[in-house]
Amino acid sequence: MLVSGSRPGPGLWKVSKGEHVLWVFGTYSPLPAKMEWQSRAVERIIAHSQEYLKPPEVSVDVGWSGVAALPFLIGAKKNPDGRELRDILPPELYARWLPLKEKYFAGDQGVERERPSFVADELYSRALRHAGLSRGDEVRKRIGELAEKHHLKFTDASYHVTIKQPVKALREFKKSSMDDVPCLARTIDSLDTDVDVMRTRANAWAVGDLDEIRKLSFADRTAACSNALGTSSVATLQPELKDMHARAAEQWVAAAEKALATNASTFTVVHIKEILHPHGVIATLQARGYTVEPPK
Repeated sequence: MLVSGSRPGPGLWKVSKGEHVLWVFGTYSPLPAKMEWQSRAVERIIAHSQEYLKPPEVSVDVGWSGVAALPFLIGAKKNPDGRELRDILPPELYARWLPLKEKYFAGDQGVERERPSFVADELYSRALRHAGLSRGDEVRKRIGELAEKHHLKFTDASYHVTIKQPVKALREFKKSSMDDVPCLARTIDSLDTDVDVMRTRANAWAVGDLDEIRKLSFADRTAACSNALGTSSVATLQPELKDMHARAAEQWVAAAEKALATNASTFTVVHIKEILHPHGVIATLQARGYTVEPPK
């Protein structure tokens, strides 16, 4: 059973050097759809902070010249050469896909013509809703609102890539394949085995049960799906699209160190998987001499 009502989430990690503190709130997705995040304790910390450091992530945009590429977006989700999923997926994987298609895409034959990564994303979203879960975006949105309410400086340390030749890139993308079968395969794996684990972890996050969170595996579909773009023809035209997440982590750590040197108190949000990862951004700060204290 999923928790509901007002819940606090986990406590804050404290990263410090001397009197300078970076408060880290661990986000998680998915979360119980009927849960409302209780933000009072976090707001007290935000109210006494000077800067809000946005989480480590990547963004890809097409810039102003991308307007000319808009007509080429039509059909970008489809597989090249009119191929369908039955032509692309290994037989065993396609056999596993069919009952999920019937369950979540009943009557939608157009999904068969879409690229595996696009199918995977929509499949995941529909399965979460069916399981009573949401992507949990409301928590991050609320934290941003609180930071704005208390007039914190906003620092976006995301790794940004602007597509330099969007028309050419989209033309190449539409006619070329990408290695995104693993994305759909891992998504199907997660729905076969991980839904109960996701529910358990979502409940643990909601009530702040860090011990339970630590016990559960964080194996998920994220890496397989985020790496798919790096295998596309667009990445050949623009190598910055490769290793984006590693570059984003490096950029975020640099911004965190600058904030720690400048402010008495900085607030940030980081996915809890990244916080607990032995080679994640928080572990990197600890290796560089900062004191890291988990929630008490």
